[in-house]
Parts: sequence; C-alpha cells; structure tokens
Amino acid sequence: MRKLFYLFIAVIFLGFTACNTASKKGGDATEGEGAETVAEEAPINTLTEEEKEQGWILMFDGKTTDGWRGYNKEAFPDSGWQVVDGTLMCEHSGTGEAGFGGDIIYDKQFTNFDLKLEWMIEEGGNAGIFFLAQEVPGWEIWRTAPEYQILDNFSDHPDNQLGVNGNRRAGSLYDLIPPNPQNAKGAMEWNTAEIYCYDGTVFFRMNGEKTLEFHLWTPAWNEMIANSKFPEYNPDWANVAKTGFIGLQDHGHAVWFRNIKIRELQ
Repeated sequence: MRKLFYLFIAVIFLGFTACNTASKKGGDATEGEGAETVAEEAPINTLTEEEKEQGWILMFDGKTTDGWRGYNKEAFPDSGWQVVDGTLMCEHSGTGEAGFGGDIIYDKQFTNFDLKLEWMIEEGGNAGIFFLAQEVPGWEIWRTAPEYQILDNFSDHPDNQLGVNGNRRAGSLYDLIPPNPQNAKGAMEWNTAEIYCYDGTVFFRMNGEKTLEFHLWTPAWNEMIANSKFPEYNPDWANVAKTGFIGLQDHGHAVWFRNIKIRELQ
C-alpha cells in the first residue's frame, strides 16, 4: 500500500513538472512570436543582402576614392581629400569657401533617388551635400544645386547667427528652409543624413527623423527662390535640373563621410 502511495505521488510530480515545462516553452514561443525582429546590420561601408536586393549602390568602399572626382575636373583632387580609417575626409584648411582640394562629385548622375550617408564635422566646421548639381565651367557647385547643410550647431560659426529661423544650420536646405526638429549632434559626433528625391518632391531626414519637405519647380518653390540670394548668382537657379550629380563640399573645415549609399527610385 505504501509503495502504491509513493508511486501515486511520483506520477503526480512528474505530471506537474511536464506541464510546467510545456507552459514555459509555450510562453517562450509566444514571446518569440511577439518579439520585434532585429534588422540586419552591415559593417561600415558595406550593404546588407536586403539592401542589395532593394537596389542600393555603395558609393564609397571605405578604402578608395573610386567613383569620385573633383567638380569640373576629370580626376580626384591630389590634395585636400583623403581616405582615413574607413572615411572619406576633407582636410581642414581654414580658408573657408576657398577650400583646399575643392568640392567633389560622384561620377554618375541621378534623377529620382534615395541617398543616405553619415557625416561628422570638426568643431566650428561647415560643409554640405549637394544634389542635382550641374557642371558649369568657372562656376562653384552651389550656383546650380540645392544643398543639405552640414554645420557644428554648437559653435561660433557665423551660420549659427545668420539666415532666418535657423535655415543655415545643420540639416537645413541651406539658406532656404530650416529643419524641424533640429536634432543635429555636436562636433565630432556621427550624424545620419538622407535626401529623398522623386519627381520634384524632396524631403530630408537627419538622425532618423524627417525634418523638412519641399517641391521643386512649383509656384511656391519659385517664389521662395525669387526672395532668396540665389538669383543674384544664377538668375535661373530656381530651375533646378531634373538629373544631376551628388556632391560633397570642401568649405575649409575637416569633415568626414562614411556609409554613402544610394538607391535609384523607379
């Protein structure tokens, strides 16, 4: 009788343990189903398999300047720009717009595209990202192209004081539209930038947040440009080209770029 009693207790215990284990496994499975999928992250200056399938093109391999050349030039600048620790770096010259190596462009033109990159600026620094740029002999790149502004917002650089409502600060459509929110990080910190351009509709992102939007060639665009400084330098500035180059600015300050990639939109 006593043996039967112990056997009965053992069966109950084993049954309880099995149920409890199954319950835990079931709970784990439920948590797995509800868990957020972690996106694949690629090493610096590479593409994930998903990005490759989506049509992203890597514009900088972290090792060479292949695909890039000077604006209005046939070759990459001999000085002023270099590849440093997996970044495309513009050296500090302290000469402002006079620069050192000059602005550079990617040697392919784009119409509808999604451009993403990371940038870092030195203390007090200024630079920019141009798009839909045209090469005109004797002209600077900014005479033909809109600019995504790069700036150390936490410095005494004049662009922190000039302009209207912060439209010369980091992430702005330079001297035209300020970003909202203004979420740029400080000097020597990495920021992400995105320029999305499709049939004249353009929006910017900075550090993952959409910050501004505008529409090329519309009456509102033409009015905004007419009231800006740009027609003084190019009377036809408002008529931005539908296809053009991506450019990086040498504004005399040290700036670093990496993870530069682009996807042509259909």
